[in-house]
Amino acid sequence: MTPNRLKHRVGQFSLKDLRTIYEKPTWLQLDPQDTAATQAARKTVTDLIERGDTAYGINTGFGLMANTHIKAEDVQILQKNLVLSHATGTGKPLRDGVVRLVLAMKASSLAQGYSGVRPKVIKALLALLEHELYPVIPAKGSVGASGDLAPLAHMSAVLLGYGELQHKGQTISAADALAIIGLEPMTLCAKEGLALLNGTQVSTALALAGLFEIENTFAAAVVAGAMSVDAMKGSDVPFDARIHAVRRQQGQIDVAAQYRRLLEGSEIRHSHEDCEKVQDPYSLRCQPQVMGAALGVMRQAAQTLLTEANAVTDNPLIFPEDDDILSGGNFHAEPVAMAADMLALAVAEIGSISERRTALLVDPKLSGLPAFLVKDGGLNSGFMIAQVTAAALVSENKMLSHPGSVDSIPTSAGQEDHVSMATSAARRLLDMAENAGAVVAIELLGAAQGIDFHRPKASSNVLEQIHALVRGRVDFYETDRFFAPDIEAVRSLVATGALNIYAEGLLPSTHMEAI
Repeated sequence: MTPNRLKHRVGQFSLKDLRTIYEKPTWLQLDPQDTAATQAARKTVTDLIERGDTAYGINTGFGLMANTHIKAEDVQILQKNLVLSHATGTGKPLRDGVVRLVLAMKASSLAQGYSGVRPKVIKALLALLEHELYPVIPAKGSVGASGDLAPLAHMSAVLLGYGELQHKGQTISAADALAIIGLEPMTLCAKEGLALLNGTQVSTALALAGLFEIENTFAAAVVAGAMSVDAMKGSDVPFDARIHAVRRQQGQIDVAAQYRRLLEGSEIRHSHEDCEKVQDPYSLRCQPQVMGAALGVMRQAAQTLLTEANAVTDNPLIFPEDDDILSGGNFHAEPVAMAADMLALAVAEIGSISERRTALLVDPKLSGLPAFLVKDGGLNSGFMIAQVTAAALVSENKMLSHPGSVDSIPTSAGQEDHVSMATSAARRLLDMAENAGAVVAIELLGAAQGIDFHRPKASSNVLEQIHALVRGRVDFYETDRFFAPDIEAVRSLVATGALNIYAEGLLPSTHMEAI
């Protein structure tokens, strides 16, 4: 399969672009207009070396050894040593979609002309993307400051002929991979190793992956929540636009409108319009407030991550127009860490309120439905332990939601004395999204079961479509059966984003353009 070709002006990714790169093989084709800036920055670096001047990371050591001058004849050895010594990651490899984001964002960042690398370095990264050759990058080992040093070193080592790559599910050596695409192992020149290793691309890629997976869960949770309202003969009055207009919270306003669309025209709703029940429990009634708040946080985090994806985050930076090489701290991933923490809070709450609705569904005193959503209760346990599984996953997400950005541990003999922990803060989002996705899947199964108990009355046209999607994968739960495959089938439905079309423009990646 030929990778999707994405034409790109450097520093101008949209969230839709980034989601495309995450979800499927993509070849990033840079605009030729961006080459001149790269060449000008490279000339600034070579001119400095020819003059015999000194600049951090170009002809000095690194970190605590920044005051150690490196001879001109040793500069290439310095860059190679940097890459190999920093490739110290551990743990399972990052998934292919995350590595694609890393490669794409690193190439775009270097091509903006502030990093001082040769165009051939950027072309090599793009060649890996084009040929679906993804460096094996261990997930653990970065503190998110001085850049994602260890994981980016593993990315960079393959250009030198070290390490391994994944190609369509197969692991191959770096030397063999380079031969496939007609490249020789690269000899890095001054500044290039440091430019490759410095940067927040791994933290940002993990956070973006978390965002995209959380979007899938969010969309499914809105759908499941609406279906649960109908399954429990809840009221749609709490979704009235006037209530949310006076609150003025845009996320809440937008989400409430979606609940109204989902529930419009339900026969089940019309069947109990004159009932004596005054109010529903919060997990039904306050969905716009809770999910709207989660959406607002997702949008804010998405803006931060989109900015970071288009940023230049290595060090030092080259400003050819001023003939300056400036050492700063753009590699510090604090914005990413805080965005990841925000997303962790959002997905924890999405799962939490979903589990509470499942708890309502299985309780006959609150739902008016058969106990544990099954006939012949006692002989059959029905959804009893499915709700326990949801509760376990929600509690696990509570533990995982502890903020990473408030943690710090000094590194590099105290030179790097405050770090962001962005990489681990972002990495946990994928686990949290998977947990919450399973929680929402259990609610979808329960809500679909509840709708079936109200037959022959139908839900709204839209919710009947969603009910049919669920029933296309999982039959009505008549008597006890091996339950795990049912949950996995619907969890997969959530994870693929199949329900995102019912979120109608709520998700950041569907409308947020490049910075």
